[in-house]
Amino acid sequence: MKEILIHPSYFPSIAHMVAVAQATKVVFEMDDNYQKQTYRNRAYIAHANGKLLLNVPIKHTKDGQRQKTKDVLVENDFPWQMHHWKSLQSAYRTSPFFEYYEDDIAPLFLESTTGLVAHNLKAFHLLCELIGIEVKVAFTLEYFKNPDQTDLRHLIDARREKTYPLDTYTQVLEANHGFLPNMSILDLLFNEGPNALNYLETQQLDF
Repeated sequence: MKEILIHPSYFPSIAHMVAVAQATKVVFEMDDNYQKQTYRNRAYIAHANGKLLLNVPIKHTKDGQRQKTKDVLVENDFPWQMHHWKSLQSAYRTSPFFEYYEDDIAPLFLESTTGLVAHNLKAFHLLCELIGIEVKVAFTLEYFKNPDQTDLRHLIDARREKTYPLDTYTQVLEANHGFLPNMSILDLLFNEGPNALNYLETQQLDF
């Protein structure tokens, strides 16, 4: 793949990051309407009891009108960042590389945030730095149904997600529930560490 078009997502899925790692340029969709039940504001991790949802609460418009994703604000009346961080600590404290990356990732959960997209992009850039992904990044200025880039915006849809033939790797709690595929990229990072980049670059997925 060369140039791909994707949505900014909350700690993207592994398939999402496979596409990023194998692209020469990532263009982020910035002019779409916000939709519920997507990876815009959710991620899944492998917890002791299986697949655990991390959901970012958002502020909905009072008049019920649709809003652009770039305008969505997170709802901080509920301490969601603290809950997500505690869930990650519980799930990955004993993984091989959690402590190695902990200090870099912790600020995303300990520093206050207001805009969903800004938070997602901040996480994306940090993840690329930690994994070692070097890719050009650009942003759309308007919405195109048929864009020039390879359109991978469907990767944001958590309801009609494809099953991707991802290679297995050792998950710290795998003995509890078996291997859980296509979790958040954090699962791969905490379990595989520096090998995460090689993993992403060698997956052969049909998007």
